[in-house]
Amino acid sequence: MDQKQKSTVKMNVMNPGNRLGHTQSKAPEREQWANKLEFILAVAGHIIGLGNVWRFPYLCYKNGGGVFFIPYVLFLFTCGIPLFFLETSLGQYTSQGGITCWRKICPLFEGLGYGSQVVVLYTGMYYIIILAWAFLYLFSSFRAELPWLIYKRLYKLCNRRRILGLSDGIDNIGNIRWDLALCLLLAWVLCYFCIWNGVKTTGKVVYFTATFPFVMLVVLLVRGLTLPGAKDGIMFYLYPDPSRLTDPEVWMDAGSQIFYSYGVCTGVLTSLGSYNKYNNNCYRDCVYLCLLNSLTSFVAGFAIFSVLGFMAKEQGLDISMVAESGPGLAFIAYPRAVALMPLPQLWAIFFFIMVIFLGLDSEFVYQEALVTTISDMYPSFFQNNCHRKLLLLGINVGSFLVGLVMVTEGGLYIFQLFDYYACSGMTLLLFAILQSVCIGWVYGGDRQYDNIKDMIGYRPWPFMKYCWQYFTPAICTCTFLFSLIKYTPLKFNNTYEYPWWGYAIGGLFTLSSTLMVPLWILYKLLKAEKQFLKFHC
Repeated sequence: MDQKQKSTVKMNVMNPGNRLGHTQSKAPEREQWANKLEFILAVAGHIIGLGNVWRFPYLCYKNGGGVFFIPYVLFLFTCGIPLFFLETSLGQYTSQGGITCWRKICPLFEGLGYGSQVVVLYTGMYYIIILAWAFLYLFSSFRAELPWLIYKRLYKLCNRRRILGLSDGIDNIGNIRWDLALCLLLAWVLCYFCIWNGVKTTGKVVYFTATFPFVMLVVLLVRGLTLPGAKDGIMFYLYPDPSRLTDPEVWMDAGSQIFYSYGVCTGVLTSLGSYNKYNNNCYRDCVYLCLLNSLTSFVAGFAIFSVLGFMAKEQGLDISMVAESGPGLAFIAYPRAVALMPLPQLWAIFFFIMVIFLGLDSEFVYQEALVTTISDMYPSFFQNNCHRKLLLLGINVGSFLVGLVMVTEGGLYIFQLFDYYACSGMTLLLFAILQSVCIGWVYGGDRQYDNIKDMIGYRPWPFMKYCWQYFTPAICTCTFLFSLIKYTPLKFNNTYEYPWWGYAIGGLFTLSSTLMVPLWILYKLLKAEKQFLKFHC
């Protein structure tokens, strides 16, 4: 077997890192963002979502108030920003989506791309259910009297029975809630037309969808700060408790929040970055976007807890009795709070419009990333824009049909399975470890820095490279192991235990994405061995 044949076999497993865009055959010309602002707004719309409003403030007060920023900032600078920059720069350098970028950089780790796209597919299926709830609440806000004002203390029960029609378990799915199903259809139609013509459409839509939530957030913030009891709510949000830093769960929460809110390890940032001009300064963009994301989370806490402080004062309750996280904050606690204000319909409308736009941005960017990734795998076929639109339509229709199961009377149980297992934090941590090792050591941190210098004209601060090689994989590994040790099976509302087959479905959700990586590595190694034996013999 001569040297040329040996290098051919090696190339099938790992790309040696030549300038990709100039050494390979020319692909069909790729669309690009019309300008930098479109890219900035698209990424901002994706990462600044519902988690900034309903998860970060709750975690902050739960984990020691102001001291929570210590582990949060540590994870931000050692994991969040480095991974964010890594994925965006990969997309910009290769001009490829979440799978084919790994095929060009390091084919051995192409399974990372497949696994991340499975996560994106699952996320798109269940995340849009939140928009269906928000639309139903928005339409209810136009009534002469708000439903949650009528039921007052029975509102939690009302929410589950009226809005969700909740059954007594996952084994009793019940009927489809057709009002929710129509709201779900509306959400999918909006999502489709936001991205139906690729980045030409997306780039224009984000001018409104990415900026309007900020306007609503400022309006709600100003209103909240003028309410009686707002100061108590903010103190509750930020009052420091240094003793909480000794609790490992606080650090776990900080790390998980970074992964959830920065959209890393899903390939979405890679797809969005792939539409950049080659010489765009993605390093500067990424740092500014990450800081904007964290600042938005911080400010959102003031908007939320000022209103919760008002609600607690009006009802004579401790703030801990009204503070909730996740959908409970958006669809139970906050609506009850605005119902106590003057002009409650107005503030409810403002709030749910903000929720819809925050969710819609994230949702259609997930779909854009998925379509981009598949299109890049078959560029000749999807160069025809009609084929791309049909692909998007097929994904949306299929996801809508799956989503119908989650708007049944037992749909919330299935929604929680998707949230807990299909988009598992442990899966994202595993992907973070692998892609850091891949770029930092297998492909080479210095080689990636050379690629970045070729794009932006200078080498970024070396700290990023050291994070890829040392800090990010080490911290993510510790967090991953801690997650395994602290793992507890999902309980709906902390009381309902799923049947064994419910947990089995959840396990299949997780394995369907994580197993993509080792299976692909095994496939490539066996293929390389087969080629070696063929040439050797």
